[in-house]
Amino acid sequence: MHVVKLKSDFSHFFDFHLIYSNYYIFGNRSYLMKIRRVKPNRYIKLRIFATIIDYGIYFTVFLLYCYCLGSKNDEGNYQVYGILALPIPILWFFYFVILEAVNQSMPGHDICGLVVVKADGAKIGFTDALKRRILDRIDIFIYGIPALICIYNTPKFQRFGDLFADTLVVKKSDIVDTEISFR
Repeated sequence: MHVVKLKSDFSHFFDFHLIYSNYYIFGNRSYLMKIRRVKPNRYIKLRIFATIIDYGIYFTVFLLYCYCLGSKNDEGNYQVYGILALPIPILWFFYFVILEAVNQSMPGHDICGLVVVKADGAKIGFTDALKRRILDRIDIFIYGIPALICIYNTPKFQRFGDLFADTLVVKKSDIVDTEISFR
């Protein structure tokens, strides 16, 4: 199987991902070509809602962990120290990076019907998910205004993390696979 990437005059709207294979049907050589087209859209409200759900889940688990295993300080707040603080970044890593790399989306994105794909429509890998999430602090800084500015000013509606990882956040229906067979 061979993979060919094409750029067209409409490359700011679509990325084409062609996969073609050789098939033999009754002694004749036949070719099957799959064209994957991704048409991104802003989906600002869905992306904000999905991010609120995802970070809401994470912070709920974080607060429960601190309450159950933390110690109360003079101000009445719960804190974890030393080795007990280690699971917090590990939880972030598993929840945001590993889960996104495996499922192509987080629970909040899944609820909103959004998936994360490479710019050509292919599935993202571990390094792509890690690159996206490394820049979360910049994207979410000041109530997400940097991410919104970036989404409105890029042709494929990408935030900083998406630009760094060359990924897109789209609905599943925005990925269209077309198969063409010819002899």
